[in-house]
Amino acid sequence: QVQLVESGGGLVQAGGSLRLSCAASGRIFSINNMGWYRQQAPGRQRESVAVITRGGTTNYGDSVKGRFTVFRDNAKNTVYLQMNSLKPEDTAVYYCNADVSSSGYNFYNYWGQGTQVTVSS
Repeated sequence: QVQLVESGGGLVQAGGSLRLSCAASGRIFSINNMGWYRQQAPGRQRESVAVITRGGTTNYGDSVKGRFTVFRDNAKNTVYLQMNSLKPEDTAVYYCNADVSSSGYNFYNYWGQGTQVTVSS
């Protein structure tokens, strides 16, 4: 019913920038939190990178504070992650996440398919 589609990943040199986008589509009445998580290697725990509420309050993981910025366009049901000063340790599969209500009552959590970000040294 609801799909999250990420775009914008790729290969970049250390110190460079990338912007990720995630568009939600389908049966959407309202979206609360939207955010980005990453998994740096298979089998490793997925970690929170940045989360933004519908009202614009943000929360960042310690390792990305001051370098990454999350923002959203509620009219387009889209969340973005601007990544600056990228480091090799930022290499990971980045996943979009959102709490979506299709009815105006219950919210359900959805994940995107992931987009690879690779930072070369």
